[in-house]
Amino acid sequence: MAKLSHDVSAELRLFAFYLSNGTLCLEILDGIDYSDIFLEPSALEMIFAIFANTLEIDENGKILNSGYCQQRVAQYIRTWYDRNYVVEPPFEDWETELHL
Repeated sequence: MAKLSHDVSAELRLFAFYLSNGTLCLEILDGIDYSDIFLEPSALEMIFAIFANTLEIDENGKILNSGYCQQRVAQYIRTWYDRNYVVEPPFEDWETELHL
């Protein structure tokens, strides 16, 4: 049975840590208290979908783009608090797809 690599497991843990303590991608979210987003189940669902959908892993289980994944999530969160914020590049459908 295949399991997540140690790198993927560690990245998920770190992502959850940064997200929950308010230090995710500070260049985009600095000064924004997004703690109430944890009360929005659909927002959390999308946050983890974007993270998982954008995550790239090589054949050895090494993460190739953790910063990019965090940036895309931060852009999504920013749109919740700043309706004038423009996500660049715009989200593509595959980034926000909710898999069953």
